Amino acid sequence: VQLVESGGGSVQAGESLRLSCAASGRNFVGFAMGWFRQAPGKDREFVAAVSWTGQKTAYADSVKGRFTISKDNAKNSVYLQTNSLKPEDTAIYYCTTDGTPFRDEPTTDARDYNYWGQGTQVTVSS
Repeated sequence: VQLVESGGGSVQAGESLRLSCAASGRNFVGFAMGWFRQAPGKDREFVAAVSWTGQKTAYADSVKGRFTISKDNAKNSVYLQTNSLKPEDTAIYYCTTDGTPFRDEPTTDARDYNYWGQGTQVTVSS
């Protein structure tokens, strides 16, 4: 199984990026997917998650209203639209898949996720 993120980069505050994550080696149609991030010197933190159906989402308070997560089961992919970026959003962003199939609500606990990508760097300057 491989998860490959893309779409990161260096932007100015207020700009946007669309992160993508393509999964291969397994069909993740029945699994929720999520995004976490880790800033230098800080622990990895939850950003957003989407249920296996794509109909339910969860967001960290710090990104609510600015970020949007979506899932394309046909492409075995998950996306994170990041708008109105702030310098505090600077981090490596990781996509991940839930280890439990058909979970009703997307989980925010990193311990519930099993497969992880290598990450994509997002840098926001003021």
